[in-house]
Amino acid sequence: MKDKANLIVKSNHIVEAGYYLSTAEQRVILTAISKIPKNVQINDNDMYIVSVEDLEIYGVHPKTAYREIKEAVEKLYERSINIRIGETELKTRWVQQIALPSPELISTMSQDIFNITLDDAFCYAVAIRFSTPIIPYLSNLKEQFTQYLESDISNVTSIYSIRFYEFICQYREIGKREITIDDLRFMLNLRDKYPLFGDLKRWVIEVAIKEINDKTPMQVSCEYKKKGRKFTSIVLTFKEKKKPKTKTLKDKPADRDPDCGDLFTIDGLSDAQLARIANNPLFIAHYNHLLDPMNPANQNPKLWAGEMVKRLKANPDQFDRQPLRDYLDY
Repeated sequence: MKDKANLIVKSNHIVEAGYYLSTAEQRVILTAISKIPKNVQINDNDMYIVSVEDLEIYGVHPKTAYREIKEAVEKLYERSINIRIGETELKTRWVQQIALPSPELISTMSQDIFNITLDDAFCYAVAIRFSTPIIPYLSNLKEQFTQYLESDISNVTSIYSIRFYEFICQYREIGKREITIDDLRFMLNLRDKYPLFGDLKRWVIEVAIKEINDKTPMQVSCEYKKKGRKFTSIVLTFKEKKKPKTKTLKDKPADRDPDCGDLFTIDGLSDAQLARIANNPLFIAHYNHLLDPMNPANQNPKLWAGEMVKRLKANPDQFDRQPLRDYLDY
């Protein structure tokens, strides 16, 4: 891994810890972790700045990146993490302090290119101070750690895809990993969500695997183990994808106009087709962050499809990653 500046390194205790962070919150945390000096002991006075420019690696436009940072820090201070250490469990906060720039400082920055108000620009950048108990699991790690490039997950949007990517990177050299359903539920902090295995498989496991295969350097497949009639574990098998041949300028397709209407149009699509699109695992991976994780629609396929159809018809500009008709081909 050549790009040390964007290298994320975590203790395996953190990879296997139990916690919930939204996609925006994970991006802020992971960006801060990537800025921790490698092979150096840090202390709880060190702070790490996460800015609008930092989120560009995730494809977040500068005009909206500050909103993502703002939304993340609103709840990040309250987020906890449960770390298993032998027979004990340590519950602590991710961060002990989040510093926001003053309005006076923000006013000295160039805001014209972002076309945002002073109030919005207040979250142009934040400084993160990790909690004291978690620092030993993020700095100066010599053994039992997992590392990967931030760019590996730059196109990932599902909270579960990010976690699954870390699960497989932890066992990258082995190429195979078995995780019990109980441990998976603990690590993803699912609690009472998706009590039926079929829903867990569809809304968590399959979404994560498909997005990892589509958008990261790893290729992964999954098998399911049963004891009697009950599913007890999943077995992940994975390997790095072959690197594509470098394309020449002659082979490079012309950039597509982001304002092109066919990216967003739903003309000619029936409600049944829109529901089919909404139930496509790739579509789910792209857009399940639009609903609050506690919303019942995130746990019920019928409610999810109905809600997404309403949104597609009311505001198709929210769904701007690719032509909607592409999802019908899945």
